[in-house]
Amino acid sequence: MASPTQEPAFSLFDNRPVAPIQWRALGLCALCMVIDGLDVQAMAYAAPALIKAWGANRSVLGPVFGAGLLGMFVGSLVLAGFADKIGRRPMLIAATAWVALCMTVTPFASSIGQLIGIRFAAGIGMGAIVPNAMALAGEYSPARIRVSLMMAVSSGYILGGVLGGGIAAVVIAPFGWSGVFYAGALLTALLSLSMFSALPESPQFCLLRHPGTPRTLLLLHRLAPDAAMPVSPSANKPLKGNALAMLLGEGRRIVTPLLWVANFANMLCAYFLAAWIPVLMSGSGYSSNKAVLAGTALWLGGLVGNFVLGTLIDRRGFAVVLLINFALGGLAIVGISYFHALPQAAVVCIALAGFCILGGQSGLNALAVTIYPTRTRATGAGWALGLGRLGAVLGPIAGGQLMGMAWSVDQTLLVSAVPTVVAALAVGGLGRIQARRAQPPSSSEREFAVEHNTSIPLDKKA
Repeated sequence: MASPTQEPAFSLFDNRPVAPIQWRALGLCALCMVIDGLDVQAMAYAAPALIKAWGANRSVLGPVFGAGLLGMFVGSLVLAGFADKIGRRPMLIAATAWVALCMTVTPFASSIGQLIGIRFAAGIGMGAIVPNAMALAGEYSPARIRVSLMMAVSSGYILGGVLGGGIAAVVIAPFGWSGVFYAGALLTALLSLSMFSALPESPQFCLLRHPGTPRTLLLLHRLAPDAAMPVSPSANKPLKGNALAMLLGEGRRIVTPLLWVANFANMLCAYFLAAWIPVLMSGSGYSSNKAVLAGTALWLGGLVGNFVLGTLIDRRGFAVVLLINFALGGLAIVGISYFHALPQAAVVCIALAGFCILGGQSGLNALAVTIYPTRTRATGAGWALGLGRLGAVLGPIAGGQLMGMAWSVDQTLLVSAVPTVVAALAVGGLGRIQARRAQPPSSSEREFAVEHNTSIPLDKKA
């Protein structure tokens, strides 16, 4: 479902076994996602101990949680695109180092205001990590299994959340809530140092920005020792202009907004479910343990969805798989609303919703990487993810507003299914655009292009 670009396909390693350098790059990108998931959940895991230590009301931590997500929104829009100028590698190293620093100073906060400021600063760094880790993972993946590998890398986010819970269970008793952040800072700093010594730069970026240099030729030789080295064409010179103009250019003035809508709607639903499923299930008569297990089922479903959907997309394409996926996600949420009083049926529906909504978000992240060419890939993925983060901020808030209006569990859940319909419609629109581009231009369009000395419209494929 990628939009047409002037960039030729990079096929140096598409028909080869995955080389060790590729596995190394993919592994480090996956660890970036693990760190992102760990940091996002760190405050949630530390919160009970922090509330007890400070004697604070739990409601005051709401802005602290929101500050991190807001920082990620800013970082995705403002910083992620710098990688299109300086490279994926330095951006990932700098962003992880910054997050490590922020996690180190978090325990020194002595007020809610200071916590908000630190979490916002950490979020800015995290906002630059995910788009660039996904872009680099896509650029090191063979075309035949590209989406599968990118979505496997995305699974690191969920694993990071699980890892954070395990770390919290071990360190809070001896070290208090501060131990969560010290442990996270240590792991993040180690990853930054590992990337400094072992992470290769994107081969496509090197061809685009540093063609013919010894460093680029050495990298390409390590990827395919016996292949003829590709030459970066002049059409791949970096674009000039602001980020918005680049993202809407080259026939993407409809594609890019549809991608934004899909990300916003799906993250709105995903973070609503993640935040409120345990609360809603508890309100339906579940014990605290069962309510937590219900929330865990959501994430486990998402983990399975990452791997299954990746394989399906590689075989069938983004449009049909994601359209059906989001439609099923909406039905799963409707199922939760009807069966919330029946534990077994509710957990099955929750797991299916996680499969479709959380797994579908990884699919959207991979889609953003395929839509944009190398010179705007990090910018495009960053903006799509950043605008999606707005939905992540608003989802929990919307749930709180609905419960504040005394809505029932089933009514609240039914409303939360609406964003999945919006995401399905947006993906369907992207699919229709792709279908139009697959058709050859008409004779009248060719005649117009010749008569006016212009190119065939980008909505058609020559």
